[in-house]
Amino acid sequence: MTGTNTANQRVAIAGFGAIGMRIARALDAGIPGYALAAVSAHDREKAKKRLSGLSRTVPEVSIEQLEPLADVVVECAPAALLPSIAAPFLRNGKTAIVLSAGALLSNEGLIELAKNHGGQIVVPTGALLGLDAVTAAAEGEIRRVTMISRKPIAGLLGAPYLVANGINIEGITEPLRVFRGTAREAAVGFPANLNVAVALSLAGIGPDRTMVEMWADPALTRNTHTIQVEADSASFSMSIENVPSENPKTGIITALSVISYLRKARAALRVGS
Repeated sequence: MTGTNTANQRVAIAGFGAIGMRIARALDAGIPGYALAAVSAHDREKAKKRLSGLSRTVPEVSIEQLEPLADVVVECAPAALLPSIAAPFLRNGKTAIVLSAGALLSNEGLIELAKNHGGQIVVPTGALLGLDAVTAAAEGEIRRVTMISRKPIAGLLGAPYLVANGINIEGITEPLRVFRGTAREAAVGFPANLNVAVALSLAGIGPDRTMVEMWADPALTRNTHTIQVEADSASFSMSIENVPSENPKTGIITALSVISYLRKARAALRVGS
């Protein structure tokens, strides 16, 4: 994807919930250098109805049919589907924009696949902030990275870690810390909630050294994340409060970060690394 390539990159979207639809609408409205080529969804009839609101006809196909139709795939589906979505694109030297970043830790073969075939995995900033600063600090020495996430009750219900450990949060009346551990452990215990922790760990010192706390807070209406970094180049702390999308486990800014990436990837002026 170079600045001299004027042909539109064809974009496929795998997963057509709140995030996928937001990205589709942005592409339909126009992102220079990109065009929406195809969509895949679990509920195909619902997807077709949503697609009917776009300005031009876009096919709704199975996951297996996406790769020949597109140069880039945006994965915003359940984490278990990541290999079947990304692998065909990476094997053919194409780009996979991955939102289920936590699933990369159990599918590291995808990274090797990208290396061997000239493909690229892109993990967008998503619901976090400061990844530019973390990746810059990682060029030196990072001593410690901690992320503290606080979420409304609805955003954590059903998380595997809570179920496995018999942690009931529905009746709590004050903040409760429900998890403390590494980003790798967090990705397993909260696969729908802590892709941000994995993205942070991949930008910095890795999933086994990045520490995570997860809090359930009945007073919150927004997902909040605070990251604290100590490095030889700088020490910094940053916080963000994300407005949930239609899916309470995911913030609106997740879709916007993908749109932002697409908009600046081929722009004449690109701000931020």
